[in-house]
Amino acid sequence: MAFIKKNYGWIIVTILASLPLIVLSKMINLDWVNGLTLSIVENSGKGGRSTLDMLYHVTGEFAIRWMTAVLTCTPFFILFGVTNLFVRQAMGIAAAVWSILHFIIFIWMEGFLETFTQVNYVAGFIAVLILIPLLFTSNRKSMRRLKSKWKKLQKYAYAAIVLSLIHVALLEKTWIIYAVVVGVGFIIRIPEVKERIIRFRLKRKR
Repeated sequence: MAFIKKNYGWIIVTILASLPLIVLSKMINLDWVNGLTLSIVENSGKGGRSTLDMLYHVTGEFAIRWMTAVLTCTPFFILFGVTNLFVRQAMGIAAAVWSILHFIIFIWMEGFLETFTQVNYVAGFIAVLILIPLLFTSNRKSMRRLKSKWKKLQKYAYAAIVLSLIHVALLEKTWIIYAVVVGVGFIIRIPEVKERIIRFRLKRKR
């Protein structure tokens, strides 16, 4: 119980990030008889999409959602005074995992060389490259080893989300809601705005 109480935020994020994988797993067949082979369950997509296209779409949606969620952690702290560094780490891991899955499915559909044929693909590819080291350093051991450099490394998440927004905007997806949330978050981070919000919040507590 002590472990659950201490890590409840991490556990909740892990469950929320993993639940969609249960649905997606039903679209893929795993064959262990002659070694591990993967195959697509045909006609399991929705809205006229093929199964592979559905996998590509869903993984991309969850990748951008979790990246947006990560960047709302600091504004949430400024507004409400509630923070949990390890919950943010869990969100970052979820964002990275979904982004990598999205890229793997893209390669499965189009091939790796297709990555360099369009600006939006290149932007997405660079975002994934940025997220990989962030994924492997989102743990307590890396924090202790890297010390002050850890925070500097994690700030590259900002570049990843901007590149991801470019990626989805050029694909003409429903990107505007994510841009608004991230934009408001950056406004709240402005030192003058941040200080006024914190002063107002502390004043109301008195």
